[in-house]
Parts: sequence; structure tokens; C-alpha cells
Amino acid sequence: MVAITWTSNLSLLLQGLSVALVASLTSAAVEFKHHNNTELAEVLQRIHNRCPDITRLYTLSETSVNGIPLYVLEITDNPGKHELMEPEMKFIANMHGNEVLGRELLLHLADYLCEEYIGGNQEIRKLVDSTRIHVLPSMNPDGWKIATDSGPGKDFLIGRSNANNVDLNRDFPDLDKIIYSPGNEFNNHLMDLVDHLDHRVQPETESVMKLIMEHPFVVSANLHGGDLVANYPFDESRNVMNPTEYSVSPDDETFRFIAQTYSTNHPRMADPQAKGCDRPESSFGKQGGITNGAAWYSVAGGMQDFNYLSSNDFEITLELGCDKYPPASQIKFEWDDNKQSLLEFIWLSHAGLKGLVIDGQTGHGIPNANIHVRNITRVGKYERRSTDIDHDIRSVHNGDYWRLLTPGEYEITVEAPGYAPQSKLVEVDRHVHEEAPILNFELFPLPATPDYLPYDVSPLMDESDMANMNYNYMEEAPRMDYF
Repeated sequence: MVAITWTSNLSLLLQGLSVALVASLTSAAVEFKHHNNTELAEVLQRIHNRCPDITRLYTLSETSVNGIPLYVLEITDNPGKHELMEPEMKFIANMHGNEVLGRELLLHLADYLCEEYIGGNQEIRKLVDSTRIHVLPSMNPDGWKIATDSGPGKDFLIGRSNANNVDLNRDFPDLDKIIYSPGNEFNNHLMDLVDHLDHRVQPETESVMKLIMEHPFVVSANLHGGDLVANYPFDESRNVMNPTEYSVSPDDETFRFIAQTYSTNHPRMADPQAKGCDRPESSFGKQGGITNGAAWYSVAGGMQDFNYLSSNDFEITLELGCDKYPPASQIKFEWDDNKQSLLEFIWLSHAGLKGLVIDGQTGHGIPNANIHVRNITRVGKYERRSTDIDHDIRSVHNGDYWRLLTPGEYEITVEAPGYAPQSKLVEVDRHVHEEAPILNFELFPLPATPDYLPYDVSPLMDESDMANMNYNYMEEAPRMDYF
């Protein structure tokens, strides 16, 4: 009996070793090197093959100018679909082709999430199961090749632009112009106001614009190089006479929190004693490793502000180091420095609040409802501040929404055409590595009276017609695109 048991256990042990051997042979195991465009695609494919249940490899709608696909690896527990109230976030790197570190870091991040998930790391499983993560390691593969072929790091500018010599971070529609216009009353989803683009955007830009519009991203980061700082909106200066004036956004407090989450989890970014790129010490370190974009230098047509002003997405720009094209020997050191910051940044998609906006009669979700926030946080024992945050977000899909907020007290008001608005008071706490608390709204159609007709019909009808009219004009809210 003992021998049979021992034999059975040995058999199980050998089976386990066999599984482990197969796993080791199929492991993605990203090397610490610079991967060319073909190798980049191969690494992403290997990660997908290693973790097919939690990944999806897809390409954006357009290729680069030279025909290189723009690959995105999606990492989540149910890849390929948006799950109700599950936040989505994205990382994009290598927008400037000669700024290459982010490209390699994202390959290692994807590999790490895959390996830790299948290895049973409960914190990573929790993160992946509750978040839809999109990773685009190279937005500008043509620029990468130009920079690499010319001799890595030999020139500060060669390969920065795409194959058409266009700087992709100046190529997005300049929505800051709208928000800065005198008398402007709009504060979100400003592409709704754009009849036509003021220039023909590059294919790489077009594909990322479509990505932004097709997914309800909550937070995102754009990985660059050339300094060591987390840069937040607004990126474009309001004052042409003073292009380095701080350009505050309505969500300045939240953006500072987002940027500091990255910088303070990095061992050098927020260190005031760290060496600067062109000076003995880092001026950004004295600021906590963060900077307002316009206060540093003004950027018109940048991707960072476009995300914030065209969608629900709060994007910042990460400058990952002084050396735009560091030697391969430096990549492991940089991965070790950035790993925790990248993970904590993903968790930011759960900061603040989330919930559903539903029709109180049908129970169906209401997409494109407007969510407005008023900050009523106490500033003393008997005093509150009362400030409208003049940047609204919208519900998406089946009425789900997410609103990034720092800890405090808020009044949340939800409005949708044809419905009575609803307001609720809520206190937001800091919840580390937990899903955002849920605050749902149930809206009811406005009363069916002539006062609430969707348009003025009085010139077309007499009083008897109006008295006999059936006012059940409200129908179920149509399903619309995300934005």
C-alpha cells in the first residue's frame, strides 16, 4: 500500500516537472535589450501565447507611414470586451521614435503581469481581474528605426518625428484653443464641436485618436524621455506672452495626485538631491518630481491635453530619464526603478468613484449622461469650500461611469436629456489597491406636460390639440458610442 502511494506521488511529481519544463520553454522571458520592430511583435505574441486567457493582441486601425502595424496588448480577465463598471486604462510609449526606454519598459510590464498572474501573485491577479489594461509599446516604429539606423543616441532629434517628419506630439487637434476661447461654455468632449480638422493628421495620430474615442479610458500615461519628471495638463500655455506660465486645468488637484503617484514610487524622480539632466541637481525633484506642462514649456496639439479635452481620460506624460536612448545594459536598472510606479499607476484607474446611471422606469443604463462635480470639502471645523470642477465626464456603454477624485467631500450631479437631474453628496476616501466605491444614480423621465415638450409645438397646434395630445414622447435612451 505504501509502495503504491509512493509510486502515485512520484507519477504526480514527474507530471509536475513536465508541466514546469513546458512552461519554462514557452515563457515569454523578455530580454533586457533593445527590440527591433519585428522582435517587438514577436515578444507580444509570445506573451499572448503564454497567457491566452488574460491577453488579446490587436493592431490599431492604421499602420505607420511605412506600413508597420501598431500593436496593442490588452491584459484583463475577459479580454476583448468591456465589462460593466470595470475601468480601462492605457500606456503608450515611443511616440517620439528616438525616446525608446518606455518601449522596453512596457514589454517588461506586460511580461511581468502575465508571469505573476499565472504564478499566483494575488495582488497582480486582483489588479488584472478588475482592470482592462491596454499597452501600446511603440506608437512610432518608423521613428525608432530612423533613430536606431543613424546610431542610437548620437543625435538628440534624429528619429523624433515619424517617417513624414511630423512630430506626433504636435499633431493632435488643438482643443486647448476651444477651452481658452473667451466666452467658451464647453468643458468636455470638445471633438463634438469640431466640424473638420485644421490639418490632415498622420496615420499614427489618427489610429490613436480612434483608440481614445472607442474605449472609455479612465487614466493613461504617455512615456517619453529627455528628463525625469511626471508632466500633467494643461500642456499648452493660455498666455502667448508668457509661454511658461502655469496653465491650471479644472482637475489640477487630481492631476497633481496622479503625477505624484508615479514620481513618489520612483526612487529618483521625486528626489530633490537627484542629479539634473543639464544641472547639478534636479529642479523637478524639489517639486516632488512633477511639473505642469505649460509651466515647463508650451505644447500645442499634444496627446496629453487631447485625451482630457476629447474624452473622459486623464492622461499625463512621463519623462523617464535624461538619456533618450540608454544603452541596453541600463534597461534592467530602469525597469527596477519604474516597475512599482507603473503598477501603482494602473491602480489609479480605481481612484475616486464609479457607478451606474440608469432609467428608473426601465432599469436600462443611460449612456452619455453628464456627471458634474462640486467640491465641498471642509477646510476647517465649521467651514467648507464650494467649488465647481468645470470638467464634466459622461457615462458610457450601459450607463457606467468613473470619476477620478482626490479624498474629500463632493456633490455629484447627473443630468441626461429628457430626465430630471439628480444630485448626491459623497465623501471620497483614499482606498489603496481596492476598487472604487460605487455611487449609482436612478433618473426618471421628466413629467409628460407641455412645459417639458422637447420642442415648441404651440405655433403648430391649437389648445384642443394640445389637450388631447399623448405626451409619451420619451423612449428608451438610444445606445450610442462611448463619447
